[in-house]
Amino acid sequence: MGILNVTPDSFAERGARLDPAAAADEGVRMEADGADLIDVGGESTRPGAEPVGADEELARVLPVIRALHGRVRVPISIDTYKAGVARAALAAGAAIVNDVSGLKYDPALAGVVAASGAALVLMHTRGRPQTMMAEAVYEDVVREIAAELRGSLASASAAGVGIERIIVDPGIGFAKRPAHSYGVLARLAELAAELERPLLVGASRKSFLRAAVDDRPAPERDWGTAAAVTAAVLAGAHIVRVHAVAEMAQVARVAEEIRRHG
Repeated sequence: MGILNVTPDSFAERGARLDPAAAADEGVRMEADGADLIDVGGESTRPGAEPVGADEELARVLPVIRALHGRVRVPISIDTYKAGVARAALAAGAAIVNDVSGLKYDPALAGVVAASGAALVLMHTRGRPQTMMAEAVYEDVVREIAAELRGSLASASAAGVGIERIIVDPGIGFAKRPAHSYGVLARLAELAAELERPLLVGASRKSFLRAAVDDRPAPERDWGTAAAVTAAVLAGAHIVRVHAVAEMAQVARVAEEIRRHG
């Protein structure tokens, strides 16, 4: 899954990417570089990020989704937790809703997904971006993530979203300190067995890598990301969400061959 942020404040990229035509061209390049999915986002949800209104988010993402739809063959995902944004994005050509809140921020989102027939990614987090790190307290991080994601799965099911359309994401870096994120990667197979759903893992360039890569800035963390992607694939991740698509497509494919021959 290639990350296509249309925001002025992405933590992982240098400079803003707000021009819809340039963003759409980048999405086309991602497909050529090996992306199987393209995830379009118009609001940063990194720890400490300020929220963006639905109108502003729509102004950022809809032109990009419309421009991509018909130019790429791979499915387009909308990275949003807002029901109204998801509804408009699905109408414009998106096929997946990637909800970082696990249906906690806007419960109406589940009904939008159910009515559309789209796929749904449910990510684990706690609190909001401004407060999530204060809630990064766990006795057993994997068991607690699994339990809380089961609650999100129940909410989706109650709204009519078929279980076969749901992917789960443990939310590396979201309401998790570095030790928690590494713990999730180390025990990913256990999490997969607990939830019995396909897993999406998004470790790309995140801050938990900093200490291991000499405190390099986010755009320079791709070697560290490659190690995390390898670990995720070997542990059974079905989707890895990345910035450097060409490089990580190679990493994922080699890791998958190793896993397949294991």
